Amino acid sequence: MRILHTSDWHLGRTFHRVNMLDAQAAFITHLVETVRAREVEAVVVSGDIYDRAVPPLAAVELYDDALHRLADLGVPTVMISGNHDSARRLGVGSGLLGLAGVHLRTDPASVGTPVLLSDDHGDVAFYGLPYLEPALVGDVFGVERARHETVLGAAMDRVRADLARRPAGTRSVVLAHAFVTGGRTSDSERDITVGGVASVPAQVFDGVDYTALGHLHGSQRLGERVRYSGSPLPYSFSEADHRKSMWLVDLGPDGAIAAERVDCPVPRALARLRGRLADLLDDPLLTAHEDAWVEATLTDPVRPDDAMARLTTRFPHTLALVFAPDRPPRERDVSYARRLSGRTDQEIAEDFVAHVRGAGPDARERTVLRDALDTVRADDIVREVPR
Repeated sequence: MRILHTSDWHLGRTFHRVNMLDAQAAFITHLVETVRAREVEAVVVSGDIYDRAVPPLAAVELYDDALHRLADLGVPTVMISGNHDSARRLGVGSGLLGLAGVHLRTDPASVGTPVLLSDDHGDVAFYGLPYLEPALVGDVFGVERARHETVLGAAMDRVRADLARRPAGTRSVVLAHAFVTGGRTSDSERDITVGGVASVPAQVFDGVDYTALGHLHGSQRLGERVRYSGSPLPYSFSEADHRKSMWLVDLGPDGAIAAERVDCPVPRALARLRGRLADLLDDPLLTAHEDAWVEATLTDPVRPDDAMARLTTRFPHTLALVFAPDRPPRERDVSYARRLSGRTDQEIAEDFVAHVRGAGPDARERTVLRDALDTVRADDIVREVPR
């Protein structure tokens, strides 16, 4: 059976205030075309379909369009809710959608009830494990300590128990939305730490032929049978080195796995540039990044004037500007009180300007500071005079 594994669409999410809806629509078109062109027999979406529990209307309309187009192909789709989704909202109408071949799994109590699909070699059982928030599902699974590992372990016990009752040779696929130990994270994933422990070992998924993971945004494999598809689009500059893709998985008649990455269309490349402003503007080696979305970290010892405006003359899609000046380290063992001791308000204000900008105020700016401080003092005197 040929399976297309994707996850973390995050419909409705922006990228540094850039509306990504057109890019998300282009991905959906790419997904549908891949299903048709590569003769996919089942699509699995491992959570975070939306970016938030109550998504904007445009995101809901795109989701609706995606479901209709997948249903029109006659290719079954299995989806689970992620930690960004509202499981209750996403699961509305799941019974009716199932009749159209779109199988939503959002109820933790149903993890041991698979979607059964068949090919020429027999049944494949697809088990959907939606994101399991330990504090909310501990009672469902009867665990004494509600942690990610214990609730996922209990969920997988139900999966293995159901699979053991099925005819010999029944193959199995698990969809799960979790942070599995060994996975590479980015700045884009919402923290799911509970009690200081967020990750679960990959061994918790032993006993099934393929585990289709969602949550981490980088496409990666944690073993031949345990993989993250990653998000189809970038959602932070920490994903600059990601290759955005889906997994095309061939599940053999004996459970053997053959997998291929299918690249996703990305509207622009991401570039993280670092250096002094003049160097970034003049370096010919940076020509390749002129059409990219850029995060620039400036190392000038003094904050340059109009840095963003000057950067965008060469890199018009600069979205983030960070100031990290190359300066000698300050004395760390001197307390804040000692640094201020014996200094006037004027000197303290001038030091603050130097700390923020990298250079102290000029004569005109010192005059502005002095006038502001004099005004504050005068106001204090007026308030203190008895009436």
